[in-house]
Amino acid sequence: MQHRTLRRQGLRVSALGLGTMGMSVSYGPSNDDEGIATIHRAHELGITIFDTAQMYGQGANEALVGKAVKGFRGEVVLATKFGYDMTVQPLGTGFNSRPENIRQVTENSLKLLRTDHIDVLYQHRPDPNVPIEDVAGTVGELIQQGKVKYFGLSESDPDTIRRAHAITPVSVLQTEYSLFERDVEEKILPVVRELGIGFVPYSPLGRGFLTSAVKPGHEYAEDDMRRWDERWQGENYDYNLRATEQLKDLTAAKGITVTQLALAWLLAQGDDIVPIPGTRSAARVEENVGAAGAELTPADLRRIVEILPRGSAGGRYPATYMPTDW
Repeated sequence: MQHRTLRRQGLRVSALGLGTMGMSVSYGPSNDDEGIATIHRAHELGITIFDTAQMYGQGANEALVGKAVKGFRGEVVLATKFGYDMTVQPLGTGFNSRPENIRQVTENSLKLLRTDHIDVLYQHRPDPNVPIEDVAGTVGELIQQGKVKYFGLSESDPDTIRRAHAITPVSVLQTEYSLFERDVEEKILPVVRELGIGFVPYSPLGRGFLTSAVKPGHEYAEDDMRRWDERWQGENYDYNLRATEQLKDLTAAKGITVTQLALAWLLAQGDDIVPIPGTRSAARVEENVGAAGAELTPADLRRIVEILPRGSAGGRYPATYMPTDW
């Protein structure tokens, strides 16, 4: 597995990471044993960065990850997140980045992850009621105490990134980025590169659309987010499916899958980018890892953008889940 540096001063990780959210929530029924086996296989294949959050199963996902990595904790980077108010329903619509809550969530995450430090601690989403300077200062204190190594932000706008970075250096920014979602290219990537911040794209496979297993939203289980995701509905679904089929014509000539093409395209956008495709399948991890060795020519890259000139059809979240507008 190739490695990349996610900030100018360090944080060396594998070129691909593993997102673990789907092992606990959002994509239908899950199985902890299967999730643990997937994490173990990822480690065997050289993946060194694993991503979780307080919100994923309200601690259940952190507990699963902690159990899975206990035999090789010193060999991997664990990233988790704070920032949601877990008392507000539906989950994901209330925020809490008050300093006392950051400290409390961090202590709980340390216990669930079975570790004495968190490698990357992200603010999951900006909190409109708490100045980012207070957030950055609190995480800076946790870094000084040795409980956290690196400060990360997620879904933050350029001004928030700059203000946070002025208080405590931001090492990593995590935001959705893929062939389907490219809004970060105009305003976000230039800022993080100016400041020397690494970029971690989540949902790099368009929530699973850029794979070989796709069906309309209404065919997914009630607890699967693809059931309501706009990109899986009606005409949006038809447009996105046609684009994916065109990508398959390109992959056939190269002997790779659409999944590997999508990840290879992201890796080609810069050596400061480390995608974290999520899966609970060891076989999918093996497929994903194959993307690190895939080579795309300039002609390939041009053709990919011709097929998806502006990303996918359909928004990525309902407005209530998106406090940031950049």
